[in-house]
Amino acid sequence: MQGKHSYEYAVIRVVPRVEREEFINVGVILFSKHTKFIGMKYFLDEKKINLFSPDFEIETLTKTLDSFEKICYGDVSAGVIAGLDIPERFRWLTAVRSACVQTSRPHPGYSAYPEKTLDKLFEEMVL
Repeated sequence: MQGKHSYEYAVIRVVPRVEREEFINVGVILFSKHTKFIGMKYFLDEKKINLFSPDFEIETLTKTLDSFEKICYGDVSAGVIAGLDIPERFRWLTAVRSACVQTSRPHPGYSAYPEKTLDKLFEEMVL
């Protein structure tokens, strides 16, 4: 691939207690229309989550994030949304919601290598 292409990314957040509006960054979703790339990475730091909410159900959170990942990569076992085209899946995943898993607003950038950019953003925003 020659040159840099635009991309958008959003940070995936866990909001253990929605009413407090406190969140923990757990992942990143990156989408590049030009390169037809969409990717997602996440990591759950259970100790950190338990500091925010000791009774938070990690198993439910893991299932939700697994569903996000299946939708991201177009795994049809995740339902009809996973069958949408890449831009529509990204928009669905980054839609504003009031739930325990939320995303930041999408942010733009330029990159020649979206997979490497996803790794870099994941390290900067989550780890």
